Amino acid sequence: MSDPLFDVSGKSIVIAGACGGLGSAIARMLGERGAHLTLTDRDHAALEKLSDTIAGKVACFEINVVDETDTIAVLQSASDTYGGIDVLINATGAFVTGPADQLAAEDFRHTFDVNTTGAFLLSRAAAKHMSSAGGSIVHIASVSSIVANPNYAAYATSKAALSQLVRVLAREWAPQNIRVNAIGPAMTETPLTTAHLAGNSFRDQALSVIPMGRLGQPEDLLGTILLLCTSGGNYITGQTIYVDGGRTLV
Repeated sequence: MSDPLFDVSGKSIVIAGACGGLGSAIARMLGERGAHLTLTDRDHAALEKLSDTIAGKVACFEINVVDETDTIAVLQSASDTYGGIDVLINATGAFVTGPADQLAAEDFRHTFDVNTTGAFLLSRAAAKHMSSAGGSIVHIASVSSIVANPNYAAYATSKAALSQLVRVLAREWAPQNIRVNAIGPAMTETPLTTAHLAGNSFRDQALSVIPMGRLGQPEDLLGTILLLCTSGGNYITGQTIYVDGGRTLV
């Protein structure tokens, strides 16, 4: 029997960025627990392939999270499919690094658009389909929300803005019982970070500032995701919870 504190069975849960390393791990975990999933990403073929690996009810929609019209339409489709939206999990992300004096303005804008503007558009579109009982919105932020790493001007700025966006939306939407939170992982091994971690100097530097002495894995986030999706976390809002092996202690 499932624990009622952490029960997601029958919940309508939208996962944006579902085909990424974090999104796919989250989708599989929630599917196994009986959630009704709407998976969104930019690659429809990848969505179909992922859906074949997930238990239970799954709907798939392509989305461009920085296109407001597209975001509104896709979240409407998700709501129509399951009669509303209980939870939005935003695992989309752009990860660009480089010295600030050499960083292309377009790369900075793109990173901010995906990581922050996209989060805003998704949140607003999802909130419109949450019932009078409320709902939960969970964004994937980063330790870079508060840690100032060299060469992270675009990424860290976008994630810091995301954490503040979470606080503002949580404050605005608390009367509607819509909780808004973020999870801030340390450097995690996913397809998004593979190219960076292939260089030994980058990997070694990342490991040197994590007290637990290892990089994060997508599975490390699943317990916190489950907490924030369920009644176990029903008095948590406006928070960025760092799941980071102690990275933010350094």
